[in-house]
Amino acid sequence: MKEKSILRVTQLVKQYKDVKALNNVSLHIDKGECVGIVGESGSGKSTLVKSVLRLTEIQQGEVWFAEQPLHRLKGKKLQQARLGMQVVFQNPAASFNPKVKIIDSLLEPLRQQRTVPSFLSHVSRNEKEIAFYLLETVGISAEYALNYPHELSGGQLQRVAIARAISVGPSLVLLDEPTASLDVTVQAKILNLLKDLQETFQLSYLFISHDLAAVKFMSSRMMVMQQGEVIDQFDRAKLFDKNRHPYTKKLVRLFE
Repeated sequence: MKEKSILRVTQLVKQYKDVKALNNVSLHIDKGECVGIVGESGSGKSTLVKSVLRLTEIQQGEVWFAEQPLHRLKGKKLQQARLGMQVVFQNPAASFNPKVKIIDSLLEPLRQQRTVPSFLSHVSRNEKEIAFYLLETVGISAEYALNYPHELSGGQLQRVAIARAISVGPSLVLLDEPTASLDVTVQAKILNLLKDLQETFQLSYLFISHDLAAVKFMSSRMMVMQQGEVIDQFDRAKLFDKNRHPYTKKLVRLFE
């Protein structure tokens, strides 16, 4: 694996019955980089995220994260390796147990890890103070810590989901349609928050979306998926080049 790459995926294959959800998909993400993947529903984007996380079995190919072969790891070794990789999903309401207070959902990954990451060491050893700091980092007042999920808006919940993702000090965050269920004004605020957090905490992102504008805003490199394959990839500045794949050009026309 390239030394500066935090994630390297090589020729992933995933098939569901007669449908090839992933067909020899490869990508790499360098430290501090955001790579964006755009594609319509059913293109294989979410299956890729689940495969990288090993939430679905890999039938063929390799996933290397922080120089560890995730495709070979099992049990506790896999769980330990995945601590450095967190995920934020599309539907914030579905990401939280409705019967658990925000503070407990927020602190769950830290409690499982049992150690406080270095970026929180200056805050406190006190759980409540750590939770307050994390909430304030994503623009949520500490007073919401004792609320239940239904008492927060969708945008507020997604901010808490992001706070929970960064709580263990990951080097990579997988963002699977993180703004898709939010209204337009809230989407822009969440994207700006993600940009700020990336710079502050030197995070790497894999940003997945059907929204070309969001992917362009977030990413330094872009990939286009269709029917389980990566059909185009390029630096963001080359999105409008004449030699783009016809499907990419179609997405650009919709974007314009």
